Amino acid sequence: MLIGEYIHTIDEKNRVSLPVKFRKEMGKKVIITPGLDQCLFIFTTSEWKKVSERLSDSATDLSFLKADKRSFNRYMFGRAVEVEVDRIGRILIPDFLKDRIKLSGKAAIIGVKDRLEVWNDKVWNEYNEKVEREADRLAEKLSANK
Repeated sequence: MLIGEYIHTIDEKNRVSLPVKFRKEMGKKVIITPGLDQCLFIFTTSEWKKVSERLSDSATDLSFLKADKRSFNRYMFGRAVEVEVDRIGRILIPDFLKDRIKLSGKAAIIGVKDRLEVWNDKVWNEYNEKVEREADRLAEKLSANK
């Protein structure tokens, strides 16, 4: 399970080091895709396959017939890239993804169970502070849904 928060520097070539704790679990190749809430998602190739299957309706996938599915699939798959993890644990974040979340200087890398999230560190701090203020209300709301 991927958990924890780490702050890492983005180098001049748009590379960021994956936290040592995550490197073995992530493998030699990962998929980076636009995420939600102003971050990027990073999946292992096996987890990406599961996500792909969940975004399909069935084995006889006709999700392209539904406008919302088409739009979301374009969002997730159209800008996804497979990148290699180099021998010292770095990944290259393409410019178009880096620019999407205004990533420069430092990145917050967050383990969220089945994926990593990459955030602009300032945006992450603001988001995290907001969620911390709402944690009690969110817990109450989530428990009511059970």
